[in-house]
Amino acid sequence: MTSSDDSSVTLPSGEEVPAMGQGTWHFAERPGRRASEIASLRLGLDLGMTVIDTAEMYANGASETLVGEAISGRREDVFLVSKVLPHHATRRGTKLACQASLRRLGTDHLDLYLLHWRGSIPLEETLAGFADLVESGEVRYWGVSNFDTADLIELRRLSGGDGVATDQILYNLARRRPEYTLLPWCRLHELPIMAYSPIEQGRILGNPALAEVALRHGATPAQVALAWVLRSEDVLAIPAAGTPEHVRENAAARELQLTISDFVILDAAFPPPRREAPLEMI
Repeated sequence: MTSSDDSSVTLPSGEEVPAMGQGTWHFAERPGRRASEIASLRLGLDLGMTVIDTAEMYANGASETLVGEAISGRREDVFLVSKVLPHHATRRGTKLACQASLRRLGTDHLDLYLLHWRGSIPLEETLAGFADLVESGEVRYWGVSNFDTADLIELRRLSGGDGVATDQILYNLARRRPEYTLLPWCRLHELPIMAYSPIEQGRILGNPALAEVALRHGATPAQVALAWVLRSEDVLAIPAAGTPEHVRENAAARELQLTISDFVILDAAFPPPRREAPLEMI
């Protein structure tokens, strides 16, 4: 149960990606932070955090434009992820939405394209759109986000549904519901997950248990929270960091080795689930 700067997660295709990437939710919402956000993404690439996650929803597409500027000239260094909104996810709409994302990102392909959450459009329609994008070379892999166990079971029963590459979900110390059913199911089917908001957008960082474990390691509470998420080899974390200092803090969490006693302390403060409950999302 350790993390290191060379830790990786294996996709169903066999391709390995870094276990810690970079999220961009709330990027490009404040013009005064733009230069810092771009510098942060570029530094993250330098530090090996080459998975960058964005979405057409984030800042109404402006996040993708910012990411495109940050990765300009470095596209080959990036495992680039974006998402389609549920109401766009018809067969034709999925393709059009992806092409709009590609234009904003300044690239000709995505490495991974996700359905942001499940909506009213039949999954068969979205899968057909994903298949078209893979065939055209505009998308390498596709996946889903905010899918619970029953959704994944239904998805995999559909024609082509076994091609899903990941499920991006809300998962952190304060949001452990996936551990009851969803994570075991994903492990059984060798489907890695991407954990968004891995430090609960900072809301858990004042917890005394995190402070205690951090003090034992000369680390920060955020680093402990990230190391906890990274403890499993099939979980990829995508924390957002809008400043270079924050990026360096996140990157250093890969070196933090939590002990059995650390896990005991954290489990007492953030108990694992004792029963099935719906997947949470924010």
